[in-house]
Amino acid sequence: MSLIDSVSLPRSFRLPRVDGLIQWIVPLAIIAIWQVASVTGFVPVRVLPAPSDVALAGWKLLLSGELVRNIWVSFWRASIGFLIGGGIGFAFGLANGLSQLSAKLTDTTLQMVRNVPHLALIPLVILWFGIDESAKLFLVALGVFFPIYLNTLHGIRTVDPQLIEMGRIYGMTDSELFRRVIFPGALPSIFVGIRFALGIMWLTLIVAETIAASSGLGYMAMQAREFMLIDVVVLSILIYALLGKLADSASRVLERLTLSWHPAFQKR
Repeated sequence: MSLIDSVSLPRSFRLPRVDGLIQWIVPLAIIAIWQVASVTGFVPVRVLPAPSDVALAGWKLLLSGELVRNIWVSFWRASIGFLIGGGIGFAFGLANGLSQLSAKLTDTTLQMVRNVPHLALIPLVILWFGIDESAKLFLVALGVFFPIYLNTLHGIRTVDPQLIEMGRIYGMTDSELFRRVIFPGALPSIFVGIRFALGIMWLTLIVAETIAASSGLGYMAMQAREFMLIDVVVLSILIYALLGKLADSASRVLERLTLSWHPAFQKR
């Protein structure tokens, strides 16, 4: 027996799961094709710089500290706006799902407001708040409000009534019924709303930062456009995509942790 054969790998070391890598095959293939097309001149650099040039631009901005500062500002705006809008949407979803009176009072108004595109309010929001942080936070909060509100409301209303009846037969109080039956039953729909809201959160932030901002990734992209730095513009777009993917992955991890009891999520 050779020395290599006699050395056993630690139990914690395992090759990564193949199915976890499959999702990255297409993005990596696109980057490879993009690089080849740029190097061979099939795609002019003035139209779309090569991935290597974009990476080099990112490295320079990273060394100067500008990249980290702008990412942090955008992340802060997105997080605060999401917490405010998502929290209010979740509260209204719970209230209207559990109370017919609350639904009759507020749901019609909310549905009317929902049909107004929130990005169409940008001129009005700038008049209200100026180009301060509050304008961007307001737009992000308004954008994430409705996906979470609608899906929370849908989740509460579609809980199996037989489970609620069974809970009452077992003598559960209203708070126990909500905590042990209604809220867990509504969680899958709530997480769908969160994932939708995360996408709208980044979309809204991109638009808000390119129109009225003095910092953030959108501001960095607009400044780069002024100086014809296409590689920095592409870098900003790619960072938005990566942040969106990171936020979606975090929500899916949280979904698996909180819904481990649910048969539909046990094999994912």
